[in-house]
Amino acid sequence: MTAPEELTPPEAARLASRSGLSLTADRHQVVAATANHIHSVVSRLRELDFAETPPAAHRTGEERHDAAV
Repeated sequence: MTAPEELTPPEAARLASRSGLSLTADRHQVVAATANHIHSVVSRLRELDFAETPPAAHRTGEERHDAAV
């Protein structure tokens, strides 16, 4: 699977506008950089092999934590 190209500031502005969000010109670069960072993190997470690791909500020895003092 090939990695998609990074989102450019003009593309970020176009997609934001298409979604009904108006971005000022000074925000295009920041939004594109943030979207690219999120995409790289999610891509790395997808590469992880969790095998038979249960979800975090799954607990075998049910512990109760009480914050009452």
